Amino acid sequence: MKLPRLIELLGIALVAFIALIVASDALGQATSRPKEPELWLYCSTNLQVTENVERVGALLDRAGAAGYTRMVLADSKLARLGTVPDHYFTDARRLIERARAAKIKLIPSIFGVGYSDAMLFHDPNLAEALPVRRARFVVQGDRAVADRRRVELRTPGWKDDLWRVVAGGFACRDPAGGNARVVFELELEPWQAYHVELTVATAEFVGVPEAKVLVGDRSLCFSYLGCKPTQDATRHHVVFHSQEHARAKLYVGAWGATAGELAIRDVAIEAAGLVNVVRREGAPIEIARASAPAAGAGEVQGGGAPLVEGVDFEPVVDPRSGQVPWPGGFEIWHEPPAIVLKRPLPEGSLLDVSFHSVVTVHDGQVTICPSEPRTMVLLADEVRRVRDLFGGDAFFLSHDEIRVWNQDESCRRRELDAGSLLADHLRGCIDLARAAAPKAELWIWSDMVDPHHNAHADYYLARGDFAGSWEGLAPEVGVACWYRERAAESLPFFAARGHPLLLAAYYDAPVEQVDAWLDAARDVPGVRAVMYTTWQSRYDELERFAQRVRAWK
Repeated sequence: MKLPRLIELLGIALVAFIALIVASDALGQATSRPKEPELWLYCSTNLQVTENVERVGALLDRAGAAGYTRMVLADSKLARLGTVPDHYFTDARRLIERARAAKIKLIPSIFGVGYSDAMLFHDPNLAEALPVRRARFVVQGDRAVADRRRVELRTPGWKDDLWRVVAGGFACRDPAGGNARVVFELELEPWQAYHVELTVATAEFVGVPEAKVLVGDRSLCFSYLGCKPTQDATRHHVVFHSQEHARAKLYVGAWGATAGELAIRDVAIEAAGLVNVVRREGAPIEIARASAPAAGAGEVQGGGAPLVEGVDFEPVVDPRSGQVPWPGGFEIWHEPPAIVLKRPLPEGSLLDVSFHSVVTVHDGQVTICPSEPRTMVLLADEVRRVRDLFGGDAFFLSHDEIRVWNQDESCRRRELDAGSLLADHLRGCIDLARAAAPKAELWIWSDMVDPHHNAHADYYLARGDFAGSWEGLAPEVGVACWYRERAAESLPFFAARGHPLLLAAYYDAPVEQVDAWLDAARDVPGVRAVMYTTWQSRYDELERFAQRVRAWK
């Protein structure tokens, strides 16, 4: 090879090598964690209350002075901006100007899937509901009511040795950190809704009285009883669906209580009836005449003539469903409605009634159905209205802790596992946000798309496995990781998929815990920011949190 040609080739190779180094350095700068991540804060409020606007404005002033650059703003009214009074928009615009002056960008939180009461304000019948199949109803005059025969409670003995027998029940005193529970064996009918009621009295009790229905280690109910540390004998309620199970155990009492006295009596279980019944095409109701009970078995054989709604019986409606304590909210329990007959049936006739009803989680959480077309219509309207008010720079998707999922007919007929259903839903939500604001940054809570957190099988009352839910996220969607104990696994998982990362820290815990987050993120690319995340509106540590993040090495 001639020398000039060799020199030319070496020159080309040198230029290519330098270019590769420059490109690699640029890529590293683009994907690696900044030496000093941005500071964000989370704020949940109600901007319809003018006094709250001033409080949030003052918080913005403090945050701006402390070096925060973004605020994730959550307000349930964002899901129904078409219903708020005019002063809401005036006050919101004042707050936007206040944020601009503090040099903080507001990121509105949208799409409340998981905690959906704000969306269910528009239509409570969009709630994800569990199926009840061939529940037995009895004709009484011009009505049919649920057969309220009580389930036999068989007590094999105390689960724990802290109890003493009292009139009609049992009590414990000063459990000193032990478990104080009684267990009942239950024989159930599959695919039925049941109502548990019990009377609870407490005296300076330090612990949480609970009623749990368990099949193995899987719970069928997650409602809080709402007992006070000291209360006179009070009736409490739980509703659960047996789903496919014919046997279960009912535990009542407390886990890990430390002091005081707890007394429980008059425990009973009966059919729940049509409490919180949902009415829509994807949650149908079917009523049919039942044949006579099988001889000696007490079981009703199906196959009777169907009844027609509007002809044989009045439209079935639970007037309290999705209306208490506010529109879109659900009670754990109230007296269920009866079926009002338009055509007479013989007294004592038996009916088979299949329907769908809502089961609340914890203190009233209900999720919207992802498979109903109207759900996506409401979401599309929400993001357009929020864009018009706040602009289209960024949105925070509020999909988290989705505890009832893939249960009703709308979802079942799609034949998707829980994770595939969520992935498909997320793609649809991202498309809606992109249609409203093509250049908007999108962020989402991590838990339901994290295999190290909630994206797994047997999650609360979800049907199926949430594995693969993360496939619904485009790489540019940022992920707010909030499970500190799994940060070492979760952060690399999302970083490997190319997602920008936000560390959702604090959680009303000692500020020093942010060090663990920062340590876990030390060598993880893509960490953009650290967020002061409070669920108790505690902002007294706001400045010290910022100082702690900056001081971390």
